[in-house]
Amino acid sequence: MAGVMDSVNQRTQLVGQNRLELLLFRLGGQQMYGINVFKVKEVLQCPPLNAIPGRSAVVRGVAHIRGGTLPIMDMNLAIGRRALPDIANCFVIITEYNRTAQGFLVSSVERIVNMNWGDIHPPPKGAGKEHYLTAVTQVDGQLVEIIDVEKILAEVSPPREEISAGVVESNIAERAVQKHVLIVDDSSIARKQIQRVVESMGIKTTLKKDGLEAFNYLKDLLAAGKDPYNELVLIICDIEMPEMDGYTFTAELRNHPDLKKLHIILHTSLSGVFNEAMVKKVGADDFLAKFHPDELARRVNDHLLKTTGENLLDKNN
Repeated sequence: MAGVMDSVNQRTQLVGQNRLELLLFRLGGQQMYGINVFKVKEVLQCPPLNAIPGRSAVVRGVAHIRGGTLPIMDMNLAIGRRALPDIANCFVIITEYNRTAQGFLVSSVERIVNMNWGDIHPPPKGAGKEHYLTAVTQVDGQLVEIIDVEKILAEVSPPREEISAGVVESNIAERAVQKHVLIVDDSSIARKQIQRVVESMGIKTTLKKDGLEAFNYLKDLLAAGKDPYNELVLIICDIEMPEMDGYTFTAELRNHPDLKKLHIILHTSLSGVFNEAMVKKVGADDFLAKFHPDELARRVNDHLLKTTGENLLDKNN
């Protein structure tokens, strides 16, 4: 699997065209699953695992890899199924989410496919609230299920969602009267996390599950005679989404005469120099790696202070 990782330049061109690459894998059956190659650092034969006390049942153990210690989670257990057998013949997909590295145990790794985000679709409505899918697609006529890894990680190690004291102005909500924050994310867990942070500031939210749905919502506001600048504080947008990714969504807004000045924060579990380059390329206002409630709240707070008057903290000092 030496060819799993592409160069930064190649990836910049790929995502700038609303495209992605999926690493396909199986969990012991015929069903094919996928994960965005952007999240993948390495794929290797499962190394020896050491048990750790008090671990989540999903974590099969820890492995010593490249001088570090990583938790190895059984992907099959994580989505509510039986533990994968014969660990020694399984593979580990090393990923980076939310600034941390972790490994996912899978039975086999198939290949990498180049896809258009327009061919990646939200899960069927009948999948139920407890499903672990963030999207589905087809490759060579076979259904591929893309797993909501953020949901798995939130269940294994729930993140803190409370905002620390002193991060936001006590009366910040008064600066957002009649306005709301548009949250765009394909992960239901991520949407709820962001929603709780913003609403704990006293600010209303509107949730959309992908870039296309959000873009259509904004165009509907215009068609109804509403001014998006008067309706929205800002937009918090994921990057990886079916139908239309966050980079393409941002580029579409910047090319629209009535939407081009909306404040956009790209908020993603992807990290690194690549994203900084893409933020500049598509014209986003800011980039923030998931998920840190204080940092997110501070960005919303500071934008409101900047756009609605004098910084009260400076005034009171």
